[in-house]
Amino acid sequence: MRAFPKQKSVLVGILVAALGIAAAPSQAEDQPPAKDTIFTRKVVMGEIDMNMDEIETMLAPEGKLELLDAQEHAEVISTLLMAFPHLFPPATNQWKEGATRDPATDTFANPAIWSNFSDFYQQASQASKIAWNASRAKKPDEFRAQIKELRLRCNGCHAVNLKTE
Repeated sequence: MRAFPKQKSVLVGILVAALGIAAAPSQAEDQPPAKDTIFTRKVVMGEIDMNMDEIETMLAPEGKLELLDAQEHAEVISTLLMAFPHLFPPATNQWKEGATRDPATDTFANPAIWSNFSDFYQQASQASKIAWNASRAKKPDEFRAQIKELRLRCNGCHAVNLKTE
């Protein structure tokens, strides 16, 4: 990871918090409570989304691409996407049609994730690699192409795996 002090410290803090929640044993099952893990993955997805928004703001017609700054955001996205599928243990498969949900601690993940977890894992891994490639792009046009592909991957994954009801 390149030395980007501000983003690096935020990323480290998020990952430490996420891993702390995910690793904290509950008294009953030696596993973190499912709601804590769901909350953690929402925090991680929020950080991915924030970094993607920063990049897309720079790439907008009225934006100004600062390639090094944009690459930093892409590297953070790559790292978080590597960790993301690990926040979907089977106990967090709690979707119930029509249930009233707490947006912070209840899942909006499609139960199909767990019936074909290897595909979900592969999608996250491929998106992480695209973000990594963007973080290493030598030219703005190369960066733009990688981010366009990343956005398509994100949207495709959300279309299949995110319940919106």
